Amino acid sequence: MKWVLNSVYLLLLTLLSPMIAWRALRHGRYRRGWREKLFGQLQPVADRRQPVVWFHAVSVGEILHLQKVVDAFRRMTGEQFHIVVTSSTDTGFELAESRFPDCSVSWFPLDFSWAVDAAIRRVNPAMVVLMELELWPNFLLSCRRHSVATALINARMSDRSFAGYRRLNHFIRPLFHHFTVVAAQTEEYAARLIQLGTPQDQTHVTGSVKFDGVLSNRDNSATGKLRELFQIQDSDLILIAGSTQHPEEQLAVNAWQQLRQHHPALRLIIVPRHRERFDEVAGLIQQSQCRVLRRSALTPGAEVSADAVILLDTIGELSACWGLADIAFVGGSFGSRGGQNMLEPAAFGAAVLFGPNTSNFRDIVSRLLTIDGAIRLTEEADLATCVESLLNDPPRRRQLGLAARNMVLSQQGALMKTTKLLTAAAHDAAGQPTTRAADRAAA
Repeated sequence: MKWVLNSVYLLLLTLLSPMIAWRALRHGRYRRGWREKLFGQLQPVADRRQPVVWFHAVSVGEILHLQKVVDAFRRMTGEQFHIVVTSSTDTGFELAESRFPDCSVSWFPLDFSWAVDAAIRRVNPAMVVLMELELWPNFLLSCRRHSVATALINARMSDRSFAGYRRLNHFIRPLFHHFTVVAAQTEEYAARLIQLGTPQDQTHVTGSVKFDGVLSNRDNSATGKLRELFQIQDSDLILIAGSTQHPEEQLAVNAWQQLRQHHPALRLIIVPRHRERFDEVAGLIQQSQCRVLRRSALTPGAEVSADAVILLDTIGELSACWGLADIAFVGGSFGSRGGQNMLEPAAFGAAVLFGPNTSNFRDIVSRLLTIDGAIRLTEEADLATCVESLLNDPPRRRQLGLAARNMVLSQQGALMKTTKLLTAAAHDAAGQPTTRAADRAAA
């Protein structure tokens, strides 16, 4: 099976190589980590006295959630384990380096059998923890060959993924059956994973760790820093279009230009999803006859005009920036991406809006809409209409935000459930008894 997969991966890599080369030249992506990705040359763990737990998350969003899990795991286990963290993207790797300064941070190998075997031999983990839906066949096969325990946390299984895995169930069922622990976000996801082969007695419904540790206090220091930097006044009304893709930035600019005629206190902050689009979006704003202020170019005390669009062109600050929003449009929902995480603006009590395509966050969207804690837009033109309605109706705007915030706070608790499962599994994998400290922390 592994050589069939290797052949498929080589074909795909060959077909994609022109695009990879163009992005490397044009945007600086994919230039680093090729030794680790292609040949599994991850840095060996120097201190072999501690068993290793290897945590993996794909990109920025998953790294942010993984940080909560790793921090809780370390509080529960003390210094018993050495932590390795890997990511697959440039932005995820950079964020992991900053968020895990005392862990080993590296790149996740591509799913070639030689790369994953080399990586596992060099890291020699007692357990591997995968975030959400990182199911690479050769990697999981290698874990099984090397007797490495595997855990899947914050697991989800969308309609599309479930349909695809079911078609291949004969081949992948043994991979699913190897998981030591599966922590699923919902009953539905757990049922789907069990149907695909995860052990029923090892598959648990924990909820989503996305609800835990989400900032909900607008007076936090990171949000306050941005408020001061952007010179936001109490009388300002802030519209944020975050995690956007084409053409959502243009929709936000058009709406802002239209509404400022009657709402001069309205300010706009745009946060594109991918950093390689920062320059493109800055140009788009200027072509719309608007001034643009780039966060990366702002220094404390610099003049900030209220009639300029602020472009947040940095990585890792969107979470805090949502705390500035009175109205929050969550992007990726007017395209094919399936939406982006709307929990952060919801937790801050912003009036949350998103487009019709939110398949990646179906459960969260359902919860928000059920309690009247968000508004789903059906057409692109609805953005300006809906924002204007909320500007003209402050009680309605506040009611949406309060309902959303209360929903987020009521769903917390998945982090502790997940960490308890991981702690027990890690001790079993390392052949260690659970310590009294871990027992007290888990109680």
